[in-house]
Amino acid sequence: MTTSTLRNTSDSAEIIPRDGYVHRAGLSVDTVLAEFIEAEALPGTDIEADRFWTGLSALARDFTPQNRALLKRREELQAAIDDWHRTHRDAGTGVPVRILRELGYLVDEPDPFTIGTNGVDPEIAQVAGPQLVVPALNARFVLNAINARWGSLYDAFYGTDALGTLPQGEAYDEERGALVIAYAKAFLDEAVPLAQGSWSDWTGGTPDLADAEQMVGTIGDNLLLRHNGLHIEIFIDPAHEIGANDPANIADIRLESALSTIIDLEDSVAAVDAEDKVAAYRNWLGAMRGDLVASFTKGDRKVVRTANPDRTYRDTHGDTHALRCRSLLLVRNVGHLMTTPAIRLPSDEDMFEGLLDAAVTVLIGMHDLKGLGRLRNSREGSIYVVKPKMHGPEECVFADDVFAAVEDMLGLARNTVKVGVMDEERRTSANLAACIHALKDRVFFINTGFLDRTGDEIHTSMLAGPMQRKGDIKRAEWIAAYEDRNVQIGLACGFAGRAQIGKGMWAAPDAMHAMLSEKIGHPMSGASTAWVPSPTAATLHATHYHRCEVAARQQERADERVVPVEKLLTVPLAENTNWSAEEIASELDNNVQGILGYVVRWIDAGIGCSKVPDIHDIGLMEDRATLRISSQHISNWLHHGIVDEAMVDEALRRMAAKVDEQNRGDPAYRPMAGNHQSIAFTAARDLILRGKEQPSGYTEPLLRRARTLAKQTG
Repeated sequence: MTTSTLRNTSDSAEIIPRDGYVHRAGLSVDTVLAEFIEAEALPGTDIEADRFWTGLSALARDFTPQNRALLKRREELQAAIDDWHRTHRDAGTGVPVRILRELGYLVDEPDPFTIGTNGVDPEIAQVAGPQLVVPALNARFVLNAINARWGSLYDAFYGTDALGTLPQGEAYDEERGALVIAYAKAFLDEAVPLAQGSWSDWTGGTPDLADAEQMVGTIGDNLLLRHNGLHIEIFIDPAHEIGANDPANIADIRLESALSTIIDLEDSVAAVDAEDKVAAYRNWLGAMRGDLVASFTKGDRKVVRTANPDRTYRDTHGDTHALRCRSLLLVRNVGHLMTTPAIRLPSDEDMFEGLLDAAVTVLIGMHDLKGLGRLRNSREGSIYVVKPKMHGPEECVFADDVFAAVEDMLGLARNTVKVGVMDEERRTSANLAACIHALKDRVFFINTGFLDRTGDEIHTSMLAGPMQRKGDIKRAEWIAAYEDRNVQIGLACGFAGRAQIGKGMWAAPDAMHAMLSEKIGHPMSGASTAWVPSPTAATLHATHYHRCEVAARQQERADERVVPVEKLLTVPLAENTNWSAEEIASELDNNVQGILGYVVRWIDAGIGCSKVPDIHDIGLMEDRATLRISSQHISNWLHHGIVDEAMVDEALRRMAAKVDEQNRGDPAYRPMAGNHQSIAFTAARDLILRGKEQPSGYTEPLLRRARTLAKQTG
């Protein structure tokens, strides 16, 4: 379908050639979005175009005033907190809990309750394991994540530093391979032990397991085992290079890894207009239908990637079953803040993007519910939407109302849409039980997010005093309280066996040895999932869920008293700011380099998440959350005189040269150092100097403005 063939299905208006919009039920819709909805998203759903556009128009009419009121409430509360700090300049603390209650920032705890969410897939409700987050704009990454349900433990050990060293050279290192096999079989000894002896001595046949129920069945000659709800497949192939030299012809050990994946429309994407939104929506549609395809060149050959189909296994009784080979897919919508030019309201204002996301992503989810594609996602008939950056229970009530309206609009049963709450804003974590209660019949997930939560911590208490250095903030009292309360409140609300309790990202994709050592703390905390940066990391992190039975840990923690909110609200203020000039410069350079390294990709290349070298040239997975904390931290130090504007500008110039050098191998890269026309450099500076005035310290308004300009200027 071309733009010229679009006709209004709701009134007599034609395309508006002047600005590339068409009229739909009183809305002005970008032709790119209108074409996608009518030609790709609606067919097969039994939703007529008139019905969709009329419903979307009603959604905008009914919820736009409430959305505006919620954002105004954020501003009012922030202004009241700022006023308290201005009149208590020497307090050296955050606003007391008593005052926060008077302001309405803290609400009364609900009476004890258990969430009523039903129809949740076992990957969410019952089985603990890793979770991936991938940008919806990158089809190849999306497919990699979908197929990361299974991963090779041999490859994960061999190709990373998981065992303490990296492989040397391209040729297969037999000594390293033997070490990998030994480690992998030691893992089997721990997870699925034999009744006698070690897997390293096993010579084949049907293994005599210490627990016979761990034997699930076979896939051809391969063995399928299960431990803590997670499957393990032992590949038997005497013709394989590795299998031929193994006493039992074991060629590989594959682990069920990324049980679920969030397809992200938010922090990891740079989507500023209808063209970007449609590209992301189209990938979500392909993921829901199972027909997403990505083609790329690897070396001298073209690779075509698709989603893996299920496989068949035969159980110990001889019956056949389907084995799930794809990650269960969730979609993260944007929050309540931003609007999108993809749709203009009758008032000639942009539509709130969260309302558009709610309608379109759920519409697309119907393709899975109706079985319209090649593959299926939810076996329970649910659509999973992660909702980020909500501030307090009233915003969660709003989200519940919006998704109820979308269900009515699309003819779906109530609570078909399940909602995950990102516990990443201060007012949400301080009122977490009330937030869960607001969504109690559709909530499927809570997840901590240290970086965004720290960004909001700094912004909320910006006037309280200078913050600790970033490294010290990670060890501050409120962080431990935040992580503990999330698990304790989730368990108190009945999440065990019904919904996910999640933890945040391991940001260093090349540091797998350290991840193996440290990230077991997440399942040990009682969290049933945690984010990892790659499919390989998912396979390695899966070993933690074999070493720690999360259900047992949740039972152990179920009776803990919830950490008092006072500990959560302890602001990480620096007790002593007598830092040396070198310490201040080091902190400033670290923040500035990270900001520039991320912003230049976001603005100039439209990349919202990638492995960005830090100041020590270590690649870290960065998204907008990282940017938020770094820019807010410098803004805080600027406000309190730890640094001044001249120091910031000098650091920006110095670090621009470093980031240019780090990107010298990219022919499309636009240098920032000495380039007064660099939109990216200007945006980075604005994020710092104007950070205090940004809503909740969010980076999106400035980033989007700059990215839009960069697209317009080529």
